[in-house]
Amino acid sequence: MNNKKILVAYFSASGVTANVAKTLAQAAQADIFEIKPKVPYTSADLDWMDKKARSTIEMQDKMSRPAIAEKLSNMEDYDVIFLGFPIWWHVAPTIINTFLEEYDVARKTIVLFATSGSSGFGKTVANLKGSCADSTNISEGKLLNGRISKEELTPWVERF
Repeated sequence: MNNKKILVAYFSASGVTANVAKTLAQAAQADIFEIKPKVPYTSADLDWMDKKARSTIEMQDKMSRPAIAEKLSNMEDYDVIFLGFPIWWHVAPTIINTFLEEYDVARKTIVLFATSGSSGFGKTVANLKGSCADSTNISEGKLLNGRISKEELTPWVERF
């Protein structure tokens, strides 16, 4: 690996993205940080079929910014951030916007990774660019569904 300091930051509603993030952090020899909502999501909150569910309401409001429980104290130390989340409604959950807006990520490289039952990244990069400085290099990375090994991820992470 190069001498860049790498962080894997992730939000996981059900544990699927967390498992992928842990493997990715091993492959990248990176630090890891879980983006935890101040108010944890219940299974009822995540019922995307329910128009009154918290996740549905948040995703319909592009200005929704769910609060995060803990703040990373040393964001300035990192050059590359692998930022992971489950795809909700074809984009990143709005808590990812909250995360990006809480830190100065100018001139950092942000590589997105996601888990998804059925959809791709959609307009995720466009939706997140407004939450970063213009000098932030944010790019669509990979959908990491299923069981993925550290060995499979290593060649990919070494490109950054």
